[in-house]
Amino acid sequence: MSTISATAVKELREMSGAGMMDCKKALTEASGNLEDAIDILRKTGIAKARKKSDRSAKEGLVYPYIHPGSKLGVLLEINCETDFVANTDDFKDLCKDISMHIAASAPMSVTREEISSDVLDREKAIYADQARQSGKPENIIEKMTEGRLNKFYQENVLIEQSFVKDPDKTVNDLITETVAKLGENIIISRFSRFQLGEKVINSAPTEN
Repeated sequence: MSTISATAVKELREMSGAGMMDCKKALTEASGNLEDAIDILRKTGIAKARKKSDRSAKEGLVYPYIHPGSKLGVLLEINCETDFVANTDDFKDLCKDISMHIAASAPMSVTREEISSDVLDREKAIYADQARQSGKPENIIEKMTEGRLNKFYQENVLIEQSFVKDPDKTVNDLITETVAKLGENIIISRFSRFQLGEKVINSAPTEN
């Protein structure tokens, strides 16, 4: 079996909007042929998910999750296009999985855009100072700072975090797979995470 390169996976992701593992699986099945891999994704419906991302999603659920012991809980709003899909087991399973993920991973926000400029400025300053201490030139310092900031996003932004039940995919990959399966746009709008004795982490609502 031929090895599938990260470059090929990235190219297929950009073309299809599908998740990393779905792209790798399709490329493996297609023996590395990009066009055949796209056809495979289209047949499974995954490639169609990207096209649905601009469709209005005003239905959905406000889903509560209480961790055993009742000292940790999450209130999550996920939107879809119809009430019918909102009441399917697949959509409810998605809500449960993401709620449990939030409980375990404590993200700061749903998307990058929701993180305050004050937080980002503070992180950038810290990363830049750390890079300067290594004696690198300014152009390298800028790249190092950008790389560390991207890692910060991956660790703290919900849709970019590795999914706790399957670290090979992100939360966004999980949503994309469900969109492909259910045929509707799905959006995480906001969440609140409650832990006994700690400050509540609230995500800002997003525009649908």
